[in-house]
Amino acid sequence: MPRIVECVPNFSEGRRPETVNSICAQIAAVPGVRLLDHEMDAAHNRAVITFIGSPSACARAAVAAAAKAAELIDLNHHKGEHPRMGATDVIPFVPVAGVTMDDCVALAKQVGQEIGNKLGIPVFLYGKAASRSERESLPDVRKGEFEGLRDLIGKDPGRAPDFGPDRIHPTAGCTAVGAREFLIAYNIYLNTSDKAIAQSIAKAIRFSSGGFRYVQAAGFEIADRHCVQVSMNLTNPKQTPAHRVLETVRREAARYGVSITSSEVVGLAPLHFVSDTAEHYLQIERWKSAQILETHLLEEETTSGFLESIAARTPTPGGGSVAAYAGAMAAALLAMVARLNDKKTEAGPLHDLIERAEALLGRLHRLVTEDAQAFNAVMASFKLPDTDAEKSAKQQAATLQAARVPLDTMRTACSALELSVEAAEKSKDNCLSDAGVAAYLAHAAAASARLNVLINLPGLKDADQKKTLSAEAEQLMTKARSLSAKVEGIVSRRMGQA
Repeated sequence: MPRIVECVPNFSEGRRPETVNSICAQIAAVPGVRLLDHEMDAAHNRAVITFIGSPSACARAAVAAAAKAAELIDLNHHKGEHPRMGATDVIPFVPVAGVTMDDCVALAKQVGQEIGNKLGIPVFLYGKAASRSERESLPDVRKGEFEGLRDLIGKDPGRAPDFGPDRIHPTAGCTAVGAREFLIAYNIYLNTSDKAIAQSIAKAIRFSSGGFRYVQAAGFEIADRHCVQVSMNLTNPKQTPAHRVLETVRREAARYGVSITSSEVVGLAPLHFVSDTAEHYLQIERWKSAQILETHLLEEETTSGFLESIAARTPTPGGGSVAAYAGAMAAALLAMVARLNDKKTEAGPLHDLIERAEALLGRLHRLVTEDAQAFNAVMASFKLPDTDAEKSAKQQAATLQAARVPLDTMRTACSALELSVEAAEKSKDNCLSDAGVAAYLAHAAAASARLNVLINLPGLKDADQKKTLSAEAEQLMTKARSLSAKVEGIVSRRMGQA
């Protein structure tokens, strides 16, 4: 099972798309990370970004995003409805698959320490990662916001950060980093401009003032919509479902002669959020989420769905994508070997290989798609009308890219083969066969990708480009053969078959 973590950092910027796009670009550039969603709210002046990936990849992406936010956001000039204390206000890690909450706690501490040491930003651990009970709740950590904490950090021992300097960053403030379960950011809009009503309702439903156990809530004025909002985090939507909160807000609002106009979910939400709500309002008997057709389709999507796409009467995904996928399987297998060689109490001889293997896995995974996109671009260029003055140039550019992508697959596959040598040399005996299989897969990826480089060369008019691409492909293939043979020799010797 792949190890997947979700990270949902919040940034104090909801009005400048170019700033948020720059932060997203930092995240998307990290191998092994998939950017899922980003939302901006001008009234709150806040952005919420969601991405997933391996723990190590998510850690790198979170630090890179915090660095970019510190560069572009100055809290001295920031105003918005939502409380905030940092340019990167909060970074939560959520276990998705193959990881535990303890893993996410360790990840939060690692990222917090790195942000504190490298960026000079004070970091407070919260949620499951909190170093003290009074810091478990994010609102408690954020109390005082940027302006208040500026005067407290370094003076009040109770506000000493877990990592970083004992003084606030002059422009980026401070950051909360933590670990938590899935939560849903859920907002309800009311047809009144009286902020006091929203605040009163928020007080009635939030746990800290006697409301629902798993609800954090505040009331805000949304000036551009001439209304108010009850803004919430549903920290355990299975225990306190959204429809229960919605109906309570409806009843509380009626006391003031006010009604609900709409509600919204900020960021992503799990399927059960919609399923449970539908079950409640439709009054469906004996409802099971397994009755949702798409749940069955999703289960097949990553395996048989891809195989069916290959087998279909379409040119993509084709040999280039399959080559990259073979390389991705090799990298994944190497990550497994490295983890199996780790000890429960300390890092094993291949611990440093885990992060490198996961980076290669992320790159090869993307190359599966990039190869298909490159081929499709070539086909599209040949369908351009003859009246297009740039048709030839576009064809050449597309063909060049179609050769460069499998060449990148070859480079990355050779990197996986280098890791295979290390795995074969240092692995426990019972993992030797896995290291060998990884090498065979990586060699197959390189050899298969080479064919996809060569088939595109005749379409190039530039002789120097042809020569350069062909020469590198042959050099990489020679390297791949040598590394594969080396792994085979090590494995055979260690298995007593040499």
